[in-house]
This record gives sequence, structure tokens and C-alpha cells, in this order.
Amino acid sequence: MTLPLLPGNSFNRNLGKERFHKSHHFDFPNDVPVMVGEEKPGIGGEPLLGQKLKPKFSVFPKGQGSDAPSWVVFDKQVLCFKAYFQESVHERREEQYRIRKCKIYFYLEDDTIQVIEPEVKNSGIDQGTIINRHRIPLPPPHDDQFYTVDHFNICQEIVFYSKTFMIVDCDQFTRNFLWKMGVKLNPPGCIPEDPYISKREKMEKNMHPVRPYENVDTLKQFLDHDTHVLRFYCYWDDRDNQFGDFRELVLHYFLSDDTIEIKEVLPPNSGRDAVGVFLHRSKLPKNIPDRLYHPGEITDQTLLNTFGPVGRGSRFILDRLKTGHVHQEFYKDCDIMIGSVVNVWGRKVVLCDCDEFTKEYYRNKYSVEDFTPVIFKSEPITKVERQVPPYNGFGSEEDSYNSTLSLEPKPPQRNMIKFMEKDRQGLESNVLRFMARLITNDEINNDRKFIISYFLSDDTISIFEAPKDNSGIISGKFLERGRVKIPGQELFKSELSKYFTQQDLFVGAKLCFYGNYFCLVDADEYTFCYMEKNADEYQKANICTILTKLKSTGNTHSLEIKRMLASHDIHRTGIINYDEFRNIVIQIGEGHISEHEVITVGRYYSIRQQQDTDVCLILHLVQEELRKNGFEDFKKLSEAFIYEDRQRTGFLPIHETRNILKGFQLPTPNDILEEMISKFLNVDGQVAYRNLVLGLNWRENPVPPAEAKVPIKLYTRSSEFPIRQVKNINYIAFVEDLFGKQE
Repeated sequence: MTLPLLPGNSFNRNLGKERFHKSHHFDFPNDVPVMVGEEKPGIGGEPLLGQKLKPKFSVFPKGQGSDAPSWVVFDKQVLCFKAYFQESVHERREEQYRIRKCKIYFYLEDDTIQVIEPEVKNSGIDQGTIINRHRIPLPPPHDDQFYTVDHFNICQEIVFYSKTFMIVDCDQFTRNFLWKMGVKLNPPGCIPEDPYISKREKMEKNMHPVRPYENVDTLKQFLDHDTHVLRFYCYWDDRDNQFGDFRELVLHYFLSDDTIEIKEVLPPNSGRDAVGVFLHRSKLPKNIPDRLYHPGEITDQTLLNTFGPVGRGSRFILDRLKTGHVHQEFYKDCDIMIGSVVNVWGRKVVLCDCDEFTKEYYRNKYSVEDFTPVIFKSEPITKVERQVPPYNGFGSEEDSYNSTLSLEPKPPQRNMIKFMEKDRQGLESNVLRFMARLITNDEINNDRKFIISYFLSDDTISIFEAPKDNSGIISGKFLERGRVKIPGQELFKSELSKYFTQQDLFVGAKLCFYGNYFCLVDADEYTFCYMEKNADEYQKANICTILTKLKSTGNTHSLEIKRMLASHDIHRTGIINYDEFRNIVIQIGEGHISEHEVITVGRYYSIRQQQDTDVCLILHLVQEELRKNGFEDFKKLSEAFIYEDRQRTGFLPIHETRNILKGFQLPTPNDILEEMISKFLNVDGQVAYRNLVLGLNWRENPVPPAEAKVPIKLYTRSSEFPIRQVKNINYIAFVEDLFGKQE
């Protein structure tokens, strides 16, 4: 019994619906209504009564796995089917149809299909891709739909654009995929034979040539032994003939094509051409032919003219008996060994030795173990000793010496590698500076002080006299920069003169520069640090060498030396004054140790304390430099610090702070800049950049001048070597290294 359609007796189908749009079904091209959306649903997207929507793509059964779309899940997954189609052949007696094999690829990601026909040799048909990859519609009257995975099965016909394909088999991946989808696969079929292809195959089997073509495969030998060359050292003795000579040769055997090349080893001033090619690369015959054959006379095959004139209309066949063939025997790798004689177009070449690759080759291939070389020796060539004329006084010695080496005089070459390595690089000056005084009895000259600079880039020396008030002597340049000869050498001689080197300069050395005798009394911090850093080049600054020298002289007086050192340590702290330590070390050395070595030991065992500098003095110096150069970009500097501070903590690492300050090109020396940064470090070693910017701002926060309790020393040589004075020495560590650890 049905209920009447009265209020309360029926359900409201629109209850809870939110979409009430009407789908577009008609268009009006040329004012004619045309239905364009047969599959579109009704109002609100719901299907109409009796309407069944057809899927546009392949529908796969739902199972366990991800909910990703098909073009992601089935990416690069393709179903492969073996198929064929029959093509009719008209107006041909030999064949009425052809069977063309092909492969059908179904791409699961987008339901596209591609048909490819494998190429067949000498088919005469354009083969390859028959149908490009795209979605193929079903045959009429269902041409509004496309092929999906459900339309494919084995032993089933399928139509692509009115061309019928018969699927006979598929690969294992396709078989497993369809089985998982629940498709029942038919048993595989077979492709029928093409009658014309079968006929061609029978004809080819029945064709037996009288003499098949000789197949000489040289490609394998080339691929296996390309760039493999056997090298033999040999000679040819032609001294029995008039104007003959003893020739040293090198024989190369190329394994890739069995060719031989011989080159001559030309000694200096031999008078022969500089080419040195004794035999160009070619195959070398064992026996010399009676005559030289013309080009084209020796060929692999011989053609016989059976009848007819020469040229057009003639008939040729291959010479079966090879009546005109010239047999030649060439040298192989098995024919050349150490001690064998090779006939090189009538010249007897004796093989004497070979290289390691050649020995390994014969050892592996021919099991040869005896590679005893044949001893041969050409006539010794008397070498004429070059006699260099003595220096004549014109120009420099190097320039005069170079004029004797060649007919075209060339200027002496500068050592550019040494110059590039030891030239000034930033704050690294590569200049050794020593303080010196004159060795003289004159009281006036005895007080004069000189600065001797040694330039490592070109081994030149310059001397500068330090100014002194009321001395009556003009200070400044004392010696122009240049190389200084060691005194006591003969002027006009054939050998080059010797010059002062960097090893000749050390504290305590006595040098003579153009008749002026100097004693080196001190050096700057950079010189001491450079020599200690390169201790292998400077034995006077090598602590290991110095301790070894002191051990050899002080082992017998070890107890006495310990008592002498301890006597100066009144408070028993293990520390004594440098002057007292110096006197004791000089006594230990017994006159065999220089002043520079004493300073090196003192610096090695010194106790150095770095005194702190006032922050107000540092800020005052920096602000003065900024004010003189007109630097006022403090706002941009603060913004740069804030930009680098991602976490907005107010602190930045030291290297980032240094890079930002250098990016703004502050007119401040690097040593003062490093000292200023160290004043704004927190406990974690980071810089408080806000306080730093406030301290730099000379406009808003000027710092008054302050007295320097501790003088600021600028590291003019290198920021790596700070200047520190040696005052106190840890003699306990010195005694332990010199005589062993005390019990």
C-alpha cells in the first residue's frame, strides 16, 4: 500500500543539498541547438533517472595501498602485447597478403596506446612506429569512448582506426598485472607464416656460392689492442760500408694492426736530420721482393673479365684459383724477440732490449721468462768541456755569462716562481729586518744604528740608517737595494760570484758590505717568527738543533748547570730573568752557540703575558680615524648586523662581525680592529654588535681621549705574530728537555 502524496507522508529529497546548479547540455552553433553533454548529470550534479555514467579512464579495483592518482602510481609502467595484422597486396603474383608483426604498448598512467613494428632486414617497408602514443577511440558506433585496460586480452582482435590487430601473447609483467586485476587470460596463440617470407628463406638456403667471400675480421684485433705497442731497443751497424755509422734505433710494433715503425735515437750534434724516422709505420715483409709493386697490383681479390670489352657491358667473376695472387709473409709479434735480427729492407737490425710492457706481454702470451738484454755499446763520444771566458767587467756577471751560452745573447731570467711565492702578500711582507751597528773603534761611528732589510723575493739587501739627534750624520738610505757579493772573491773569473743569502743573516753575525763591517745585534718580531716557522731553512732558529748542540757540550756538567739555574731562582718559582738565563746558556755552549740561538731558546721557554689595553683608548683611536675619513654610515652598519642576526639575539660570531666591518671598508688597521672586537665579546665568545656600533658612532657617542697606560703596538708585519717582550724564562722546562725529566 502506497502512501498518498500529502505533506508529512513523503521524504524531501532536497533536504541537506547545497548544490542546485543546472549542467550545460546545449550549444547554439550557427543558431542551431546542438546537444554537447549527453553524459552530464542533472540538477546539483546528480544523475538523471535511468542515466548510467560511463568511465572515461580505466577503472582499477580498490585494494590495499596508497590513494595516489593513477598517473603517480602507474608511472613508467607499460603493458606489452605481441600482435600482428594482415595487409593485402594487389597486382603481385608472388604474394597476395603480408603478415606484419608488431607490438602494442598500453601506458597505464594515462591509457595511451602506441603501436611499433620491429624492423626486418631487407623488407623494403617503412617500419618502426605505426601509431604514435595517444588515446585511441573505440570503433564506431562507440567512437565517443576510448580504449581502456579492460579491452585487452590474448587471442582477441582489436581495431585501431579500421586496422584489425590480433593479439597473440604478452610479456610476464602484463600477464601478472592482468591476473591481479581479475582478468582471465586466454592461452597464447601463434603468428601465421608469411608465404612470401617463407619462399625467400627457402631461396636463401638453396643458394650455395662456389667460393664464399673471405671474411677477415680485423675489428676485434683493433678493439682489443688499440694503443698497445711493443717497444724494442735495437741497433743497426753500418760501419762496414763507406761513410757508414753505428745507429741506435727504437722499434715499435703496433698490436692493433701488426704494423712496425722504427725511429732513430739521434745524439746531440750528430749532424743528421732532426726527424729521426728510420721506417714509417707499415707492415714489414720478411723477404725482400724482387721489385716494387705498383699501386693496385696487390689486392685481396682478383677479378677476371670473362667476355666482352673492358668497361660497360663486360662481365666479371672472382678468380677462384687466385692465379694472380701475390703471397707475402710479414713480421708478426712471434717473430721479434730479444736477440733476433729483423730484416728491414736489407738492413740487419738487432733487437737488444725491451720495456716492461713488452716483457709482460710475452710473459703472458708466449710464457717467455728469459729477457736477458744484448749488451751493445756505441763508440764513446768525447764530450768537449765548455770553457767559459772570464768576466770582462762590462755589465753584470750574469749578463756576461748568458752571452756565452748562445749565439743570440739573452738577458738573465728572473726566478718568477720564487718572486710570486715570496713577494709581499697583504700584511705578509717577506722581508727580514735586522738591527746592526758598525764594527769600528771610532766612538762617533760606534753609536750609529742601521736597519738591514733582506728581501726574500729576489735575495736583495738594503741598509737604512736610523736618525739620531745631534749626531751630525745625515740619516736615511745607506745602501741601495741590490744583491751583495761576499767579499774576498776574484773579480775577473769564469765562475759566477757568490752572494749573501738568507742563511748568512742572523743575530750575532758579522758581515762585510763593500768594506763596511756590520754586526747584527737584534731583529724585529716578524723576522724571529718567520725564521722559527721555517726552522728547516734556518738552523740558527731550529730549537731541536740548538738543544742537540747544548746536550753535546753540557751533559758532563749537568749538575753544575742545574745548580747555576736554581741559584738565580731565589723564591723557588721555576722562573728566572732572561739576562741571567742568557749568560748561563752561553757558558753551556762554550763559545759554539750564537746570540740568535740564545734568543731562540729564550723565546721558546719564555713566559709571555699579554697586557690588556684600555677600551676607551681603542674606541678613541677608531673614532678619530672614522671622523677624519668622514665615515657616517652607522645606520646602514647597524642594519647589516641586524640582517645577519636571524634569531635577533643581539650577538654574532667573530668572523661574521669581521666580514661586515671589512665590507664597509673602515679606515682602521687590522690589529686595532681585532683588538676592538675582542672588547665586545660575551661569555660564549660572540660579539655584542649593538654596543659595538654605539662605540663606533663618533657623532652621538664621542669618546674623550685617554692616557695609554699600556702602549698599543701595531703588528705591521703580520697579524699572526704579535710583538711580545721576553722577560722571564721557565728554566724547569728547559732542564727537562735538555737533561731529561727530574725524579
